[in-house]
Amino acid sequence: MINIINFLSNLAMPLIILLIVIYGVIEKKEVFDRFVEGAKEGIKIVINIFPTLIGLFLAVGTLRSSGVIDIAIKLVEPLLNMCNFPTEIMPLALLRPISGSSSIAVATDIMKNFGVDSPIGVMAAVIMGATETTLYTIAVYSSSVKIKKTRFVLIAALTADIVGIMTSIIVCRFLS
Repeated sequence: MINIINFLSNLAMPLIILLIVIYGVIEKKEVFDRFVEGAKEGIKIVINIFPTLIGLFLAVGTLRSSGVIDIAIKLVEPLLNMCNFPTEIMPLALLRPISGSSSIAVATDIMKNFGVDSPIGVMAAVIMGATETTLYTIAVYSSSVKIKKTRFVLIAALTADIVGIMTSIIVCRFLS
C-alpha cells in the first residue's frame, strides 16, 4: 500500500503539469509563452521581496548569535516552571514565528539532545506542524502586494501560533 502511495505522490506534479499543457492545447492557448510570462512575473516578485527577506535573515541571525534568546528564556524561566511549560521547547516557540530554517535547526537540535520519541522531541515535532513562520509569511506576502498595515493580521497570526504551541504541549502531555 505504501508503494502505491509513493508512486502516486511521485506522479502528482508531472500529471498536473501534463493536464495544464493538455488543457492549454485544447483551448488553443500559447502554453509556453504564458509560462514564460508567469516566470517573468515570479522573478519581479522575488526582486520586490528580496530586501524584506534579507532583513528577516539578518534579524534572526543577530538574535541567535547575540544570545538574546537565551537571556529571554532565563528571564521567563520561573514563570514557565510555574506553568509547567518545558523550557527546552522555548527556543523553538520563540523562533518558529520568525524563521522556518532557524526553527528547523532548533527542532533538530532538540531531537538530537532529547530523542525523537521523547516527550520533548514529540512536542517539538507537533509544534513544527501546528504553527507557521508568521513574521516571514506576513512579510513576504504583504511586501509582494505592497500592503503596509499588517497590525491586525500580525496579532491574529501570533495568537494562532501561541494557541498552536500551547495546544501542542497540552495534547502531547495528555497522550504520553
